[in-house]
Amino acid sequence: MATRAARVAIVGAGPAGFFAAEALLKGGDPVAIDLINRLPAPYGLVRDGVAPDHQAIKSVARVFAKILARDEVRYFGNVTLGEDITVDQLRARYDQIVYAVGAQSDRRLGIPGEDLAGSHAAFHFVAWYNAHPDFRDAEFDLGCEDVVVIGNGNVAIDVARILVLSRDRLATTDIADHALADLRRSRVRRVTLLGRRGPAQASFTNPELREFGRLEGVSAVADASQLELDAASEAAIEDDAVKTRNMATLRGYAERAPREGDRVVRFRFLVSPVEIMGEGGRVTGVRIERNRLVAREDGYMRAVGTGETEVVPCGMVVRSVGYRGAPVPGVPFDEGRGIVPNEGGRVVAGGEVVPGEYVVGWAKRGPSGVIGTNKADAAATVALMREDFVAGGGGGPNPGEDKADVGALLRARGVEWVDEEGWMRLDAHETARGKDQGRPRVKLCSVAEMLDVAGM
Repeated sequence: MATRAARVAIVGAGPAGFFAAEALLKGGDPVAIDLINRLPAPYGLVRDGVAPDHQAIKSVARVFAKILARDEVRYFGNVTLGEDITVDQLRARYDQIVYAVGAQSDRRLGIPGEDLAGSHAAFHFVAWYNAHPDFRDAEFDLGCEDVVVIGNGNVAIDVARILVLSRDRLATTDIADHALADLRRSRVRRVTLLGRRGPAQASFTNPELREFGRLEGVSAVADASQLELDAASEAAIEDDAVKTRNMATLRGYAERAPREGDRVVRFRFLVSPVEIMGEGGRVTGVRIERNRLVAREDGYMRAVGTGETEVVPCGMVVRSVGYRGAPVPGVPFDEGRGIVPNEGGRVVAGGEVVPGEYVVGWAKRGPSGVIGTNKADAAATVALMREDFVAGGGGGPNPGEDKADVGALLRARGVEWVDEEGWMRLDAHETARGKDQGRPRVKLCSVAEMLDVAGM
């Protein structure tokens, strides 16, 4: 049992950070938590990653708001680790530090033409339509009729859906105003999703896939020949309810012809992009190679190229092959895996555990799972934190050496931060604007506007 409150800094106020705070608060021991976030607004991917037409998923923000309102928790928004405050300064002020910094960049395909104009990372496109301040000025030419989305996960599904969704439906969401304006002018008629492996290996979930069958003015299409599974794939999905439902949904799409006048979403499998083609520096198509599946000894179905290629014409490409962590100044980083190196959540540097430092979420395990996956992940790390604190009184390199308040340090450095009351003002402003328009909220998408409304 701890004899005093543990002072904990959580860097990152997305789902992983909030679930870590929740686990600490539920532990029964006294704790004082400071949530330090790079952007003025909290909630991370709940605000900046979840598709605007999926408001039910964003309802977890109500749980996070209750955590933020706790007396044991303080919020420091608009504070960047490595710029406004250093890891050493955190070490001097806290017993334990939790890195909940997520995955802030995209994985590369590593093929010719990837950097042509009109080729975009899904990470950027999603952030743009969700009003992330870093991407408010990003440009996406939606004047083409054909778009290729490379990837078979839920992010790829979200991107395709936003591109074809009724503009009137989008106008009832919290999509960024600039994105709504551009999408109203969009000429996109056809979106093709490319999957490297077969339909049985696709990682999207069934509600997201099935939704295309209910969208007004949209037809989902699949090729029946690509839905014929080999014996290994059939065996692999036999006890997998999600994969089985996915196959049933795709077979339903294969039986229908596109309705005249509909925007079309086409699912293609067993193809890999080998080149993004262009003319005059802009995307004109994607050269793809057809694949076949080969089972490895561990049962993993590997895609192997057949040498047979074709070109899929398009004017824009969205690469949705996964997010990737990025280095944070002063924090160990595994360049190969794109995560903070760790042993079960304890940060590791040079093969040794760093006392008092921990990691949760995508920065711990890589970009996998859904928002709720972070809850058990955070709880596992917090269990180690509690164990270490009780055993070593905090375990940090200089535990308790300098307990000067972090707010005093930020003030001395001239940093404007958003506290919990400032966020409440910002939240109320956005939701009031939304109410006037029949929307959940109208987001501010510049840091300057956010700080002004927050009263900083």
